[in-house]
Amino acid sequence: MSTPHNNAEKGDIAKTVLLPGDPLRAKFIAENFLENPVQFNSVRNILGFTGGYQGVKVSVMATGMGIPSIGIYSYELIHFYDVKNLIRIGSCGALQPELKLGDIVMAQGACTDSNYASQYNLPGTYSAIADFDLLIKAKEAADRHGYRYAVGNVSCTDVFYREDNPDKAWAKMGVLASEMESYALYCNAAAGKARALSMFTVSDSLVTGEAMSAYDRQTSFTNMMTVALETAVAAE
Repeated sequence: MSTPHNNAEKGDIAKTVLLPGDPLRAKFIAENFLENPVQFNSVRNILGFTGGYQGVKVSVMATGMGIPSIGIYSYELIHFYDVKNLIRIGSCGALQPELKLGDIVMAQGACTDSNYASQYNLPGTYSAIADFDLLIKAKEAADRHGYRYAVGNVSCTDVFYREDNPDKAWAKMGVLASEMESYALYCNAAAGKARALSMFTVSDSLVTGEAMSAYDRQTSFTNMMTVALETAVAAE
């Protein structure tokens, strides 16, 4: 059952999928973490792979950047491929001074400037939140390894280059970091009766101006990848 964006057949994709934005990060995870990975998608160079991890079938598939892109891919995974657990693994910009490069941020909730939820015709503002069970499993995995992490709200924005700067306003409300995908993922999961969790590696600080290189973003998020994979195993 292929779609315009995914040439996988039914059964090619596991019930749990890790969702990096970068196709090369999906490839890196498949080659370095999964047992006997098989590529199931290459449409528009959005790479997807299925393999084993600790005896559990797990898939990893890129989503591209931004709410519209992850909105398409996560919707298709839920509604056309019966995916039940969607774990976003991306990068974020820290809004709080205590967050350091390489720290993991787990998005308990996602604030947004997007109009994505208007499609549901809700009589108010929708609070997009993570699946609690996945969040707890991710926290437990991070604790086992002693990784630095924070749990809380993120700001999910439609705009990367912008004329104004809302970062201080979000930071004042305790929002941990800025990213561009979680709100749509959480909405799609809720509407499709699936479970979702977003976690991020801090790749730059909007407080100090520090930033990782593009190569580091592609290959050095291994702590987050380990947490996500162990969460996938625990979710089965």
